Amino acid sequence: MSTIIALLFIVAAWLVGIAAWVTHVIFCIKTASYVFLIAGALVAPVGIIHGIGLWFGAW
Repeated sequence: MSTIIALLFIVAAWLVGIAAWVTHVIFCIKTASYVFLIAGALVAPVGIIHGIGLWFGAW
């Protein structure tokens, strides 16, 4: 049972990361922030943090 919960947590974390990264990409394309788009595409954690920040209105 513990293994299933751990697996679900890992899958959920991956899905959140992918969704945040896609949010970052779409936002950067819409606002023409191409340098930031490239930075977030090459260094995925930058895009993920930016995407989550966009969700919560941090920037």
